[in-house]
Amino acid sequence: MWFIFALTTLIFWGVADLFYKKGADEKDKYSHLKTAMIVGIVMGLHAIYMLIFTDINYNFINILVYLPVSLMYILSMTIGYFGLKYLELSIASPIQNSSGAITCILCLIFLNQALDEISLISVIMISIGIFALGVIEKSKQNEDKSENNSRYKKGIIAFFIPIVYCIIDALGTFFDAYYLDSIETTPLVNVTEKTLENVANTSYELTFLICAILLFIFIRVIKKEKIIINKQKDIIGAAIFETLGQFTYVYAMTRNSLIAAPMISAYSIISIILSRIFLKERLDKKQYFIIGLVIGGIILLGMQE
Repeated sequence: MWFIFALTTLIFWGVADLFYKKGADEKDKYSHLKTAMIVGIVMGLHAIYMLIFTDINYNFINILVYLPVSLMYILSMTIGYFGLKYLELSIASPIQNSSGAITCILCLIFLNQALDEISLISVIMISIGIFALGVIEKSKQNEDKSENNSRYKKGIIAFFIPIVYCIIDALGTFFDAYYLDSIETTPLVNVTEKTLENVANTSYELTFLICAILLFIFIRVIKKEKIIINKQKDIIGAAIFETLGQFTYVYAMTRNSLIAAPMISAYSIISIILSRIFLKERLDKKQYFIIGLVIGGIILLGMQE
């Protein structure tokens, strides 16, 4: 089942990326914080639903226990929202999602996990494909540059944002692999085999809700910025798909974190395809080949499982 959960997460987060990009406003210096706030609210509502309508026997101390994972994810996501204001989605998404390869290496080194030969080949295919997409997009951006193009200059600075995202997100995913590796070793309290994933996810979503409240105070009360809901429809859509993907993500990570992490990172493929359809960004033959390589790796993982 881990493969189904990972594939579902891949699709949900790929769609979320499209909405994030559509809602990114370069003219609004607080748009990335508004995005994080809205995502936190939607995730928080889901967490409250889980607390009220499900029997997960939640202990609120888990908010603190799971805090290292939650903060890494929230920080990386907010950084990613900032980069999307200046970068094309097809550039940012592949670079950000190279984090799966870093996570895989960390799991091999520190968690003593192992890969069979076919799974190793699949992970390599996915990781190389994701990274290569970012390299090609950056090269194309350089070819199109203009010294008088201020947006390009901002894009050069923003290009390094997904790299920072990649590193922080990889650390978060690695910590997640540790927390969700087994019921015997997890630091989370009052959990069972049945509730482990939901407790971890609820802890993350409650932390995001707290951050959302703090961001609202900062944006609306301190900075006196208006938050017009009608202008945030794309972000609300992104937040919904993000939350759905997060729900299935923890199940994938619990079952097979070593392989699930780089596979889920391939959601940038969905992002790129959707950006070509709805944002009118174009693919060349090299990109089609690399997308095929990554999809081939995903199919190979599924067949092996």
